Amino acid sequence: MADTAEPPQDPPHPAPPRPSQGLSPAVWENVPPRNPNFTGRERLLVELTESLAGSRNPTAVLPEAMYGLGGIGKSQLAIEYVYRHQGDYDLVCWIPSERNSSIVNALSHLAGRLGIDESGDASATTAVAQTLNALRRGVPYTRWLLVFDNAENAQALVPFLPNSRHGAVLITSRNPQWEDIAGCLEVDVFERSESIALLNKRGPALPREDADALAEALGDLPLAIEQAAAWRAQTGMTAQEYLRLFNEKRSDLLFEGASNLYPESVATAWNVSLDRIETTNPEALHLLQVCAYFAPEPIPRSLFSGAHRGTITPQLDAALADPMRLGRAIRELKRFSLARIDSRDNSLQMHRLVQAVLLQRMTRREQDRMRLGAQSLLASADPRNPEANAQWGRYSELYPHVVASGAIRSTDPWVRDLVLNTAKYLQRFGDHESALEFTREAHTAAVELFGAEDEKTLLLAFWLGWILFSMGHYKEAAETNKETLDAHERAVRPGPTRAAEAGESHLDAIGAVAADLRVEGNFPKALELSRRVFDTATEAFGEDDAFTLNAAHNLGVALRLVGRFREAYELDRNTWDLKQTLLGAEHEQTLLTRVGLTIDERELGLYRHARNRQEEVVSQYLRHLREDNAAVLHAKRVLAVTRRKAGDHETALDLSEQVLTVMEERFGPEHPDTIAAALGLSVDLRYTGQLERARRLAEASLDHYRRIFGDQHPHTVSAQANLAITFRMDDRCEPAYELDRIAHDTLVAKLGELHPLTMVVATNLASDLAALGRHQEALDLGTRTLEHSTEVLGEVHPSTLSLAANRALDLHALERHDECDALHGLILGEMRERLGPEHPATMTLGNWERANCFIDPLPL
Repeated sequence: MADTAEPPQDPPHPAPPRPSQGLSPAVWENVPPRNPNFTGRERLLVELTESLAGSRNPTAVLPEAMYGLGGIGKSQLAIEYVYRHQGDYDLVCWIPSERNSSIVNALSHLAGRLGIDESGDASATTAVAQTLNALRRGVPYTRWLLVFDNAENAQALVPFLPNSRHGAVLITSRNPQWEDIAGCLEVDVFERSESIALLNKRGPALPREDADALAEALGDLPLAIEQAAAWRAQTGMTAQEYLRLFNEKRSDLLFEGASNLYPESVATAWNVSLDRIETTNPEALHLLQVCAYFAPEPIPRSLFSGAHRGTITPQLDAALADPMRLGRAIRELKRFSLARIDSRDNSLQMHRLVQAVLLQRMTRREQDRMRLGAQSLLASADPRNPEANAQWGRYSELYPHVVASGAIRSTDPWVRDLVLNTAKYLQRFGDHESALEFTREAHTAAVELFGAEDEKTLLLAFWLGWILFSMGHYKEAAETNKETLDAHERAVRPGPTRAAEAGESHLDAIGAVAADLRVEGNFPKALELSRRVFDTATEAFGEDDAFTLNAAHNLGVALRLVGRFREAYELDRNTWDLKQTLLGAEHEQTLLTRVGLTIDERELGLYRHARNRQEEVVSQYLRHLREDNAAVLHAKRVLAVTRRKAGDHETALDLSEQVLTVMEERFGPEHPDTIAAALGLSVDLRYTGQLERARRLAEASLDHYRRIFGDQHPHTVSAQANLAITFRMDDRCEPAYELDRIAHDTLVAKLGELHPLTMVVATNLASDLAALGRHQEALDLGTRTLEHSTEVLGEVHPSTLSLAANRALDLHALERHDECDALHGLILGEMRERLGPEHPATMTLGNWERANCFIDPLPL
């Protein structure tokens, strides 16, 4: 009978007080400052208000997208709406959306404001998923507004839309194609009256004909109108004189062939001000020119305050070294509306069209100098520790500017370090898609500039392979890692010193290929490479070096996969001891090896000991990491298996349910770790009698493994064997036999008859034969497998005892009762001693029932 469940209920949460009209929301996240000179747009504001009010209707959940040309004032309109209607919302979050990475960063930071991730140490993927879930449910806030500013790709934005009746979504974009997912509101140039109102707002009123002529020249474009108004306010220049300057600049051939992305009026209007700045405050102009190579997102002022390597220009160098001069330069930019200054987060921001104008007016030499200056400032601000989550906030500030500055094509060693650290940050932070895109582009650029065998190119190549591997893109990861290793091998001189010359990055490349071989199912070859890395590292660095200890851990993984559990145990025990001394007992790397040691103990049949030790490991993890941390989830999954092996079926089931729920949310249903968790849960369900759900999970796991690893991989075959047990328990004995027969033949060919996996499947195949009434065949296969298990695992290993117990039942079926009774009594005594009289396996044997041997795939 299929399981049924009540729909999930929201946890009790006190409703936050509704803010009064005009008061700020409880959460006011990243909203830009209000523009004190905002003018007009009343009709658009009314339309926008009506649309967003409708989006909070229970039956209307579409976002509202405002679109229009660059410089048209979309963002300013959105900001004005937010400030006018802040009292209508409990939460307002402004999300820069030009890049997915900025969206991920903003939503992951919002998690803390929602009480989801107050410590800020969840992965980006987890934090974003939980934030969107909280917004959908309206917990803790039922009235929220998300503003996705400068979003360009509708389909890329879809995964980040909460789609809930509780809140509203506003999108600003230059792209008009939003009809499929949002209501659309076009933002056009100012009406003439609005242009004139803004021109007069920041200085003495102009005669109507002068104001009209100026607005006409500026094309009623809000950005150009605002700049001209700022110029008039600062210089007191008459409209006629400004128009004369404007017309001179418009005829300047500098802008022939300029990009069609911005109107000529913008370029001309900005150049009037830029010429003035160049004369009166050259360091301010140089600061602008450097900022033209940053992203059109907030630029931390601290970027200009610290020491930087090299020189940019004498004037700018002097300003960067003198806080007062730097302050004057920034004030000058604000006076002429050349940049927006946000004193709340101490940042400045330039419009992308201003940056385009600056780039067009610079010579090639100036462009090269300012680009290098921007990259130098970014490299100087690199915390140089991308794996520490305390530094992720800084890297999130730098990342868009690293991209915009073209740092991936820099030849400066410090900038190249920044590029590698940025790739590491994105992966560690959990923004895997951005990590893959950035690292792929950086690696391609490095190959073009320096060659595939350059040291830092190889570091990027290794990191690219690791990102692909961690995302489950195994085929591409294997190709990348093979190319990387080949490049390393070409770079090492042939001869007897070759092994000694293999540096850490070379050994890492070998280790990456070993991991790919494990994914392919070639466990013996993977073991060979892992041992090569370990032996070379031990010789070169010593056994207590951090690199060697990591190699030792990986060698333990490889040994387990070929079934050499005792050897893996001895190695892992030594590695664990050394890591405790070097890193501390509760360091994450120490605990990771302790989990491996638990698996060794479990596979050696020390079920209760393994369970008790793993309970301690999970407790140690949780003193430092969140419940949804990947390492914690892995440790919990191992704990669930050890609980089951120790006979604690109900607690194993509870933990398996919990782990799978979190893994599906964090990694998705087709990630290998999620599949392994689903397969483990299916086994726990069988032991608690829930056969139908167990079968569905087992079938889904088998399908997923086939797609990822293929039909011949031992993990796929293990899932196939587990499903066969479910079929037999459901009296579908013939399909069970066919699955096990194919699985057994595959494992014999791939791993040999003496591999523990092969013996487990042989045990189950014998049970299939017995269920089909083929008792002599069952006895023959069981007897042969018992001999193998005794040789490999020992005569009192639980798997060996299960084989002997099943053999007793086969003897009974063949009416060899004396042999049966003697063997059954002997094995029952051993089971009671090894597992305890209350263990389900002992009780199963006491009830004269066959033992089923389930498989829990080992970590790759």
